[in-house]
Amino acid sequence: MASRAETVILLHGLARSAGSMKKLEKALFRKGYSVHNVGYASTRKTIEKLAEEAIGPALKLCPAEHRVHFVTHSLGGILVRQYLSQHQVANLGRVVMLGPPNKGSEVVDTLRNFPGFHFISGVAGLELGTGEGSIPNRLGAANFDLGIIAGTLSIDPILSPMIAGVDDGKVSVESTKLEGMQDHLEMEVTHSFMMRNSKVIEQVIHYLESGRFSSG
Repeated sequence: MASRAETVILLHGLARSAGSMKKLEKALFRKGYSVHNVGYASTRKTIEKLAEEAIGPALKLCPAEHRVHFVTHSLGGILVRQYLSQHQVANLGRVVMLGPPNKGSEVVDTLRNFPGFHFISGVAGLELGTGEGSIPNRLGAANFDLGIIAGTLSIDPILSPMIAGVDDGKVSVESTKLEGMQDHLEMEVTHSFMMRNSKVIEQVIHYLESGRFSSG
């Protein structure tokens, strides 16, 4: 596959690492994309600081003539929304979010005062509640080309009861939705492993290439 004049920036989720996006990185590379799989200390700083420190430097690595896309998992999607609320990216392409808590997560609402939760989730995790003042709910509608994949399979008997409606074990399908999105797809995958699912990866690539998910 010949290389494209396109770069994809990958952003992992809360308490994860760039390694969680490695399968996706390899698949995109095989399709000819340049890829920056960004690791960041997701539990150590606020969403605003994480967005600046993870995305700004990654953009500087992208060739000026390249169209730049983002593919994110969970918290990574909120970082992109935060960054784009403060900065214009002239050569911005498409954004695909996997399991993003775009309206927050009831898990955070329920567990925020539970001993040890702050240690696990960090400051950024505590900013992901469902209240009107939470970061996801303050950022507003998408004004960029956005496709979202929501998981509908949960293997978590502890967290799922905390979440209203169909969920992926961490985030409800409804919470993934965002005003202004171009397409939304539900898939039978779990939150923790959706970014490694081959069918999800196929849909990510389809969206990057066409601006829509495949109905087949």
